[in-house]
Amino acid sequence: MQEIGDGNVLLRIENHRADVVLNRPERRNAMNQALLGDLRTALEEVEARDDVRVMVLSGTGDVFCAGMDLEMMKRRGEDDAPDLEMGLDDITHFIDDMSVPSVASIKGAAIAGAFELVLPVDFRIISEDAKYGVIEVELGLFPSGGATQRLPRLVGLSKAKELVLTGEYIDPYEAEQCGLVHEVVEDRSATDDRAREWADSLAENAPLGMAYARQMLNAALETPLEHGLEREGELGEMLTETDDYTEGFTARLEGREPEFEGR
Repeated sequence: MQEIGDGNVLLRIENHRADVVLNRPERRNAMNQALLGDLRTALEEVEARDDVRVMVLSGTGDVFCAGMDLEMMKRRGEDDAPDLEMGLDDITHFIDDMSVPSVASIKGAAIAGAFELVLPVDFRIISEDAKYGVIEVELGLFPSGGATQRLPRLVGLSKAKELVLTGEYIDPYEAEQCGLVHEVVEDRSATDDRAREWADSLAENAPLGMAYARQMLNAALETPLEHGLEREGELGEMLTETDDYTEGFTARLEGREPEFEGR
C-alpha cells in the first residue's frame, strides 16, 4: 500500500483496480481536513493512470467512515475559528466526473458526511450491521454535502425526505430494496473482499465503453431525451473506431475472453 500525503489515505493498484483506503482508524476514519486533502490527491492519481479501470473506496479497520470529524465540525461554529475549507463537495464532484466506475465498501458505518461521500459512487456494498444514514438534522445541521440533491435521484423524493428529515438510520436490507445499496454482506469482515470482487468483474469490461456509458448515465436525468440520444449515438460511433471494439467482436466470434486495452 502506498501512503498518500500524511498517510490518512492509502492507495494500491492491482489488476487494473485501484483500492483507495481511508486510513484514520483511531478516529473510525472520520474525515478531517488532512484526510480530505489526501483523499483528493489519491483520486487525482487514480484518474490520471491509464492502467486503472475501476476504483474501490474503503476504510481501514472495522468501520468505513464515521462521517466528518466532530471536533473539526464543532470549531466551525466558534466565532474565532479560522475558515475551514471542507472539501467534501469537491471530492464528490470529482467522483461524479471520474472516467472509471467505482465501488464503495460500507462496513460498520457510513453516517452523515460519509453517507454523502458514497452517493456518487456507482455501486455500494454494505455490511448488514452497518449504521447508514444522514443524521445531520440531529446535529443542528442539514446534509449539505450532496444528499438533498443526489438522494432523490437515487431513491425518489418521498424516500429522500424520510431519510433526511427524520435523521434516522436506514436498515441495510431496506436500503438494498430501494436501490440505495447494491448488496448486503452478512459478515462485516468480508465486505471489503466482496467490493473488490465487484470491481474485478467490472475491470474485465471494455474501459472506454464503461467510461462513455457512465458519462451518459450520470447526465441522463438532466439531459433532454433528444439531445441525450444524439450524444449517445455520437459516442457509439466513436467506439466503432477503437481497437477495443474490434477486439470485443473478434473475441466473441473466436469463443475466447477479450483482452481490452482501452484504446
